[in-house]
Amino acid sequence: MGDSILYVQTSDVSERQYAPLVLAQTANMMDIDAKVYYLGQGLRIVLLGVAERIKLGSFPSVLDMINKALEMGIEIYACEASKQMFGWEKVDLIEGIKIVGAGTLNDLALEASATMWF
Repeated sequence: MGDSILYVQTSDVSERQYAPLVLAQTANMMDIDAKVYYLGQGLRIVLLGVAERIKLGSFPSVLDMINKALEMGIEIYACEASKQMFGWEKVDLIEGIKIVGAGTLNDLALEASATMWF
C-alpha cells in the first residue's frame, strides 16, 4: 500500500470547507491516495443545495470543488451515524458521496498513512 491521507470534515463553517478539498486534490496530483469523510456538523455541507451556495474569494464553489474531487477519483464519504443524529431518515446528498457506517471511519483511519481533521 502506498501513501494515503484521510481528510475528515467535522465543521459546517464556510471558511473551513476548502482546506480538505484542496489538500485531497493536491495529494491526488502527488499520487497520494486521498479520501474525504464528512462527519457530524460537516454532513450539513453535502446536503443538496448547500455546497453550491458556498463560494469564497477566487475559489470555485464548494460543490464545484467536491465534484472535481470526485471526478479525480477521490472517494468522499458521509457518516450514517451523523445522519441519524440529525434525525434525517431520508436525505438527498450530493451525487457520488457514499453514506457509510461509523466503523468505516475507523477502518479508513487505520489504513491511512495520515489523517487530518477539519
